[in-house]
Amino acid sequence: MLKISNLKIPAKTHDAMLEMSVADMLGVPVSEIRALRILKRSVDARHKSGVLFVYTVTVDVDDEAAVLKNAPKNVTVYAPPALYAFPYAGQTSNTPPVVVGLGPAGLFAALCLAEAGLRPVILERGAPIEQRVHDVEQFWQTGKLDIHSNVQFGEGGAGTFSDGKLTTGVKDARIPYIIERLIDFGAPDDIRYLSKPHIGTDRLRRVVVAARKALTALGCDIRFGHRLSDITQNADGLLTLHVDSSDGAYTLDISRIVLAPGNAARDTFAMLDRRGIQLSAKNFSVGVRIEHRQSDIDAAQYGKASTIGTLPASDYKLAAHLKSGRSVYTFCVCPGGHVVAAASETDGLVTNGMSYYARDEVNCNGGLLVSVTPDDFDGTLGGIALQRQLEQSAFTAGGGDFYAPAQLVGDFLSKTSSTGPRTVIPTYRPGVRWCNLWDVLPEFVCQSIADALPVLGHRVRGFDAADAVLTAVETRSSSPVRIDREDARSISCPGLYPCGEGAGYAGGIMSAAVDGIRAAEAVCASLETP
Repeated sequence: MLKISNLKIPAKTHDAMLEMSVADMLGVPVSEIRALRILKRSVDARHKSGVLFVYTVTVDVDDEAAVLKNAPKNVTVYAPPALYAFPYAGQTSNTPPVVVGLGPAGLFAALCLAEAGLRPVILERGAPIEQRVHDVEQFWQTGKLDIHSNVQFGEGGAGTFSDGKLTTGVKDARIPYIIERLIDFGAPDDIRYLSKPHIGTDRLRRVVVAARKALTALGCDIRFGHRLSDITQNADGLLTLHVDSSDGAYTLDISRIVLAPGNAARDTFAMLDRRGIQLSAKNFSVGVRIEHRQSDIDAAQYGKASTIGTLPASDYKLAAHLKSGRSVYTFCVCPGGHVVAAASETDGLVTNGMSYYARDEVNCNGGLLVSVTPDDFDGTLGGIALQRQLEQSAFTAGGGDFYAPAQLVGDFLSKTSSTGPRTVIPTYRPGVRWCNLWDVLPEFVCQSIADALPVLGHRVRGFDAADAVLTAVETRSSSPVRIDREDARSISCPGLYPCGEGAGYAGGIMSAAVDGIRAAEAVCASLETP
């Protein structure tokens, strides 16, 4: 098998020319190509001559040795890497492990533990995805929040109501395994090779259901609407979990718990702190959602090629490092998507972004966030207090009914209240109330964003356009708390394996899933230790 790297094809021809381009490069007729597989595809919009698709592919051809002898340098012999396999099987335990949280970290931890033979009990404080979708839609339409079933809490985790992005800066052998499992559960095949893969929230919901059915078939006991309320460490090495459910409170005596709570589980962090389980404050970010017309972002990124119809909806990844020492950066950009209400508390307003797989909505939105460090607040849980303060301020400014405070960029830069939209129509539901965000958010947040906007507008034309919309507030990009651990185990509570984004060790679906697998490995390794 041969690998061709850096194969460039004009974007206007798309995949239709791929096989012919491969044949031309190898100097063989198309009929001699027995198999062709895309390993990676990205978009290169840097050239004035036009936008290109850049491929890495593998190909099987007749007489491979002869073809390779005359091929250019970007053609090499390809040896497929070995796919990660969970290294434990046939595990037994006197008490089944418990997995708390059914987001990416908890899901993959539970899946690996179950396939190793341990059949964990899974506690998810929120609802199954079918009920959760109904509850979230009701919230978006009416502003009536269910604090137990919302964008933050429920099967699949917060990312289920985002974009299903699988991009990550983590380099880990477990990632191809995770990709294949997601495809097994119904994710699109193109996540194998796109440079910026995404599932889309519409398809991700179906993936989550398929994963749940797999866990159930493996013998897992999945308990929705069951919230971990307390942990007691016993002298005999066991842990007692205190659980609240609609059927009443109960306890579980166990030896190992994988804790994957998500970053909105503030009551869980307070309980851990109260129980003396070591936590640390960490850096996080707060800010707003910025919204543009997708066609304007496409034109800025692709130029004239933006209208050819074969290119994906474009996005951006921007950062500015300010003289103040703050950083301002974009996060969780959702091309062809909309801004969503993501609150989990009755008196606090939170925004996030969401896209469906097609990414074919009118607007593009992204988080525009300002760095926050432990120097900005007091105490281990001070970051949570700061988040709450901002969320409550936004809630009040929006009118107390989950309408979000919003302002046009031009008015924001001049510190003038906005009275309505121009060319960019905000997509947040149930709706926005126009205001001056300088009266809503702290000075350091507003000033940092104001300083950064012209810088970012120089990098992506129109990013700082006067009619772009800022919607407040985004506070849940990452956890402000870390559950301290060593070798995947809590350093202060033997038997507790914290993992994922909420525990402070991940930043997205892929890195959270990787961390969940690490936790499952650590659990199994502890069972094999004499």
